[in-house]
Amino acid sequence: MTFEALGLHTSILKALDEAGYTKPTPVQEQSIPAAIEGRDLLVSSQTGSGKTAAFMLPSLHKFAATANAAAQGGKTPNQERQAARARGDRPRFQPAQPKMLVLTPTRELALQVTTATDKYGSYMRRVKAVSILGGMPYPKQMQLLSRNPEILVATPGRLIDHMESGKIDFSELEILVLDEADRMLDMGFIDDIERIIAKTPETRQTMLFSATLDGVVGTMARRITKDPLVVAITSASNKHENIQQRMHFVDDLSHKNKMLDHLLRDTAIDQAVVFTATKRDADMIADRLTIAGFSAAALHGDMNQGARNRTLNALRRGQVKVLVATDVAARGIDVPTITHVVNYDLPKFAEDYVHRIGRTGRAGRNGLAISLVNHAEQMNIKRIERFTKQLIPVDVIEGLEPKRSAPSHAKRKPDGWKPGTSRGKPATQRTFSKPSAAPKGERGEYKSSSPRSSGSARPSQRSFGDR
Repeated sequence: MTFEALGLHTSILKALDEAGYTKPTPVQEQSIPAAIEGRDLLVSSQTGSGKTAAFMLPSLHKFAATANAAAQGGKTPNQERQAARARGDRPRFQPAQPKMLVLTPTRELALQVTTATDKYGSYMRRVKAVSILGGMPYPKQMQLLSRNPEILVATPGRLIDHMESGKIDFSELEILVLDEADRMLDMGFIDDIERIIAKTPETRQTMLFSATLDGVVGTMARRITKDPLVVAITSASNKHENIQQRMHFVDDLSHKNKMLDHLLRDTAIDQAVVFTATKRDADMIADRLTIAGFSAAALHGDMNQGARNRTLNALRRGQVKVLVATDVAARGIDVPTITHVVNYDLPKFAEDYVHRIGRTGRAGRNGLAISLVNHAEQMNIKRIERFTKQLIPVDVIEGLEPKRSAPSHAKRKPDGWKPGTSRGKPATQRTFSKPSAAPKGERGEYKSSSPRSSGSARPSQRSFGDR
């Protein structure tokens, strides 16, 4: 299957070809044709499966056809506004009337969706997408809304502010997308979402994307959609089979810090994300890593939007090799060169573990996810293994062995795991390939070595674990 076979507009195909996208992912292959037909969608798909393109490409296709018709039949509302400004007229502020609204749980994900939209629509002159987010200066948002963008990407809280002040009118809305709906509900946005939906036309097309369609999410999904097509992606990407997972048991904080220092000096790392439980730890660890010689930076919710954008841009440009982040801040980060994820602290919920390790192994590449586990956290590991139906192998690094022995695999069989599978082998019997893009083939194997072997650490670097 190709994008051309899905029936997309030629301008979109040209942009996709320029970006190097040739083959749709399973979620795109199933969702795009139905969305082009105007059907509502309920899609269960994990992050990294290509869901942004699954809802944005068919929407842009629709706007491309509308723009062509408007060009032949007269001026669009945006063109009329531009003509008025060219004549020197200064009409009173008119509320923006977007054709499409995408709701996201976090600012980072909203910016990611906007960036992807600009890429997909780079050959569509009459379609604009803007982000309305908390932390963005109010005058800047007013300026963006004054352009009457066709596509609005927003977080629920800030969008409510503009709705109530009369700056946005959804009477012309044609498409509503709820991206990562489960996360928005987990973050307490259900009332805001209900208020926003109540302001949209019943004739709209609704597309809801979520990791799960059970419980509260499923109830809301059925209520806001009409005869939806349900797409459940159960491919290998859902189990992150392109991401190798392992864990190391640690005795105490000092042992954990030494382990992190050693792991991050692995020459196989292109870029890594280190997850912490608190904002304070994210700042502290990023500072210590910088002192130890790493190009590291923190990302968390207490940072203002400008600082967060600068950090993310530095990560995308490769200026930051190690990003130390909390769960909410890192949600939606899509940087293909992230080869490793390290759980410095385990997440509270098994679902968050899946989202964390999904920061690597993007766009068909391979990745490696490593968890540093205190012996008292074994029940947490069991919950994760039951949720993912995958056994996380225990690994030991020579010279950094824990004082207590790790539990045997026989005591850690998650539901759905079968003896004799590759996941059941002890880590000492396995080798780990360096993460790479699938088309490039294997880039060599490596095994755990002593903390100071192979000369991977520069002599000028201080050890993070020695602090």
